Amino acid sequence: MSSPLAQLLERVRSENRAALIGYMPAGFPTKEECIQAIQAMVDGGVDAVEIGYPYSDPVMDGPVIQAAAELSLENGTGAQDVFDIVEATVAMGVPAVVMTYWNPIERYGVEKFAAELARRGGSGVITPDLTVEESAGWKSASESNEINRIYVVAPSTSEARMPLVTSQCSGFVYAASLMGVTGTRTSVSGSARDLVARIRSTTDTPVAVGLGVSTKEQAHEVAAYADGVIVGSAFIRQLQESSSIHEGLAKVTALAQSLAEGVRR
Repeated sequence: MSSPLAQLLERVRSENRAALIGYMPAGFPTKEECIQAIQAMVDGGVDAVEIGYPYSDPVMDGPVIQAAAELSLENGTGAQDVFDIVEATVAMGVPAVVMTYWNPIERYGVEKFAAELARRGGSGVITPDLTVEESAGWKSASESNEINRIYVVAPSTSEARMPLVTSQCSGFVYAASLMGVTGTRTSVSGSARDLVARIRSTTDTPVAVGLGVSTKEQAHEVAAYADGVIVGSAFIRQLQESSSIHEGLAKVTALAQSLAEGVRR
């Protein structure tokens, strides 16, 4: 299926570069400021946006994203807010996907969630804690609503299991560059390149690398072997460490510009 996300990844591949994918938790710092932050990322050169569905028990997320999600939950962020932010992001002219643990989808209603996301223009969903074996309902709902199903593979994914997972991905395969939680790091794990090579041996679907990228140099390094470079915690920190939303938004745009140079260099 040719979602806006799939079309973008096809286009950047033809431009011989990687896509820059930014992550922002829905409702952080507030719903309105979240939309402003996404606009700041897009203004700086982000090609696509992952919108995080805030969750009370985020096993894969590090302290930066956890703190942002807690604030978002305190603001009362729910499914409708997530969908509103998806719609606002799509209106900015970039593909939007939702990153969510499985529980909120199940609670909302699997078919209903997929239908509403499609109605709002969303390209797909990243489900870090959903296994392909438990995906029958999600597979059916995502296919009938023509949205991408994006699973996460890690360095620990076995050779036998890799093709099972990658064959079920559309849009892109999410390569978690290391074992551990999200967060910025001083260097990108050496296992990321190996993991991308392993994924590529099983599928032609584009591969995007997440977990740890925060600088132009790291983005450039990952863009040399991946189709997409995902940056989350580094953007969130610009907002968390600023004395005003105005200052934070300016820093978000500046970081996006720097990272965009990295993936295009």
